[in-house]
Amino acid sequence: MSDNPNLQDSVLVTVTGKDNPGITARLTGILAEVGAALLDIEQVVVQGQFTLCLLVRLPEKRGVLEELLFAARTLGVSLDFHPVQASRAPATLGPNRHVVTMVGRSLGARELHAVAVRLARHSANIERINRLSAAELGSVEIRITLPPERAVEELKRSLLELAMSSSTFDVSLQRESLYRRSKRLVAMDMDSTLIRIEVIDELARAHGVGEQVARITERAMQGEMDYDESLRQRVALLKGLDAKVLHDITADLPLTEGAETLIRVLKRLGYRTAIISGGFSVAAEALKARLGLDYAHSNILEEADGKLTGRTVGPIVNARRKAELLESIARTEGILMDQVIAVGDGANDLLMLERAGLGIAFRAKPKLRRVADTSISSGGLDTILYLLGLTGRELQEVLG
Repeated sequence: MSDNPNLQDSVLVTVTGKDNPGITARLTGILAEVGAALLDIEQVVVQGQFTLCLLVRLPEKRGVLEELLFAARTLGVSLDFHPVQASRAPATLGPNRHVVTMVGRSLGARELHAVAVRLARHSANIERINRLSAAELGSVEIRITLPPERAVEELKRSLLELAMSSSTFDVSLQRESLYRRSKRLVAMDMDSTLIRIEVIDELARAHGVGEQVARITERAMQGEMDYDESLRQRVALLKGLDAKVLHDITADLPLTEGAETLIRVLKRLGYRTAIISGGFSVAAEALKARLGLDYAHSNILEEADGKLTGRTVGPIVNARRKAELLESIARTEGILMDQVIAVGDGANDLLMLERAGLGIAFRAKPKLRRVADTSISSGGLDTILYLLGLTGRELQEVLG
């Protein structure tokens, strides 16, 4: 027994074997009968193999462990135990508790080793690893704690460097909090995020000005040019284009991989969804109707006599406007910003991602990936569901 009356020597009981109903009931029943104090418990089943850990403080009565060993033999499982010093210190809370999510086509020992090495390098302690994906080992969640003196941003940069050096998997670091699994609003950029194309580039090619517009678009996406001016220049090049071309292009927009699954799951779970785009309203409204989204905000192209005038109508949806619209939707819905996810791919999305509780750079330029909370490059939009902590089993249940 410890010299400290508030701390007593306890026993960590570990039970392993083939999973069967009744094992936990039998063993906890024995502990209950003798009045043992249960201090902690953890149980997991992997591929039919059962592991149960019980931290208990036993009464003075002798023979309890012998009874547990006998019961284990009759149940066909192995039982081991050793004394530990039970601590009454509270579990690590606040900013030092984080979740690392790995997502890839197929994760193996090499990928897990690479992440584990980075975590060890930053003194992160792995508390639990859970498989999220249902079929192949495509996603795992690693719960970690960091010592107070370790900088979270350093670990985040290290994991980002690892992900950017690989084309097979993504790594996300999120602070564990009440709001991680209680997001309520997902807002997405449209061009090259929700859909695989840039609508303005398609219009430009149809009008014979594709190369000029593409050069201006790239400079704006890289943050090398004021967005408002870039939009005005690009739209001006579209003057005289038959408006029918715009409506034909937006009638069957190619969705990004995983988009339909993401929206379907979010809707069934009661999330609000929005497009906040520097693209054009004809496309945004078409997607809103097609996918059943709740909001769509974008630029309005002016039309006259069935042709584009080369101008927009109303305020330009630039980076600042995107952030303002995101906050406005959240206020309207009564949703905290900590419960908001924003997804984008370019410099025009930066402020929106910063305002959101979780800002995700999706197949984005390196500049945006470095400042976003997390990034997705190798997976589809439905990867976001794993970042919410949903498992493959839960997704199958939702999708029915």
